[in-house]
Amino acid sequence: MSAALETVIGLEVHVELSTKSKMFCGCLNEFGADPNTHVCPVCLGMPGTLPVINKRAVEFLCKAGFALECTVAPFSKFDRKNYFYPDMPKNYQISQYDMPLTTGGRVVLPSGKAIRLNRIHLEEDTGKNVHAGGHMTTSEATLIDYNRAGVPLMEIVSEPEIGSPDEAEQYLMVLRDVMLYIGVSDVKMHEGSLRCDANVSIRPLGTKELGTKTEIKNMNSFKSVVAALEHEISRQHACVASGERIVQETRGWDEVRGLTYSMRSKEQAHDYRYFPDPDLPPLSLDEATLASWRSELPELPAQRRERFITQYGIPQYDANVLTQSRFDADYFEAVASASGDPKQASNWLMGDVRKSLEAHGLTLSTSKMTPAALGELISMVKGGAITGRAAKEVCDVLVAAGGDPKAIVEQRGLAQVSDESAIVAIVDKVIAAQAESVAAYKGGKAKALDFIVGQVMRESRGRANVDVVKRLLMERLG
Repeated sequence: MSAALETVIGLEVHVELSTKSKMFCGCLNEFGADPNTHVCPVCLGMPGTLPVINKRAVEFLCKAGFALECTVAPFSKFDRKNYFYPDMPKNYQISQYDMPLTTGGRVVLPSGKAIRLNRIHLEEDTGKNVHAGGHMTTSEATLIDYNRAGVPLMEIVSEPEIGSPDEAEQYLMVLRDVMLYIGVSDVKMHEGSLRCDANVSIRPLGTKELGTKTEIKNMNSFKSVVAALEHEISRQHACVASGERIVQETRGWDEVRGLTYSMRSKEQAHDYRYFPDPDLPPLSLDEATLASWRSELPELPAQRRERFITQYGIPQYDANVLTQSRFDADYFEAVASASGDPKQASNWLMGDVRKSLEAHGLTLSTSKMTPAALGELISMVKGGAITGRAAKEVCDVLVAAGGDPKAIVEQRGLAQVSDESAIVAIVDKVIAAQAESVAAYKGGKAKALDFIVGQVMRESRGRANVDVVKRLLMERLG
């Protein structure tokens, strides 16, 4: 009987930095422009041009390093990584080899498992190949857009400590959230500002030596990463079962066919002939600068999540959702402050606000509803100025168009009615119209009363005070 096998995964995550200009020139760092319009002699590798280091890119990488508990080096350098490929106009990439900006660090998964980092280094991105027909193996022609060439790129390299596709997805989600919080990247996989290569191997359970690895490329979503890893793991298991040798190689992910395919043999470090870039001086960072950058970091997602649970008393699930983006977390705290009721703020954001956002195709950041307006609406419900049912209508208006809750209530005639003389006529009308439900209630079916209450609230357009409604019904129905 063959020994059980375990999966070993290491991820190389490439994150484009949200600087205004490219890594070594003044060209705009902007997604979506017409092809080859954000280029210059420097990023196109013209003879005689000289690169200049983008200070903000260095700052952003160091902040990412601090956020992930890395050791940030006060002294580092840039190297030339030599290879020949159409998307690399200089025929080398300016990167970092043996003296990266950061080493060590870790990413802590929601389960509590910590994945150690090997390093985070800074480099320039390549251009983008556009294959006519959509696939490099079947296209008749390949076009190249160099707008992306030279964009600041940091590569976050994990140790091979990820044990499953699900853990890989969790790792990527934690990284994405951290990068968004500290504001160094928009980490949009569909735009290429977050890309991931995966090194995958299998080995007998309990052994330490790594098996032969394959590297998977071309994954453009978290879903793709999981699917590609699951397929490659199954393929390697099948190889072992059949006695076939696993080859160290680079494999692409075919989204349409749902499989990985061989691209080329895996390069080794010596294949790239690294050497220090002669056009760039070594990078020296003083302690005062590093301390200043560290002090500018915001509260990170994991810490904020725990604080929300302890400080505001909201459930773990709510805290997870509300801290997925820094904007949403700030919004929640502003609503909690404006309403004076953090639990109700959480309930509304997780419930009716979320439904209205989805219905209108919006997010909190694109909605016109301010935290102050939502906080005031919550206070109005708590104070009895408006019923919960009517408040849902006001909430939907606020999400779509913004405005003042009090003005909307007045314009739409949604103020709560507690006057018995106004409510009693509606109660009597509903009792007369719902003879079957009335008989069911009198016959012992207590839930029938809830239906009758609902009909009264419907007839009053959600304005009637529900406590008064229930009391009047019980008085009349006995």
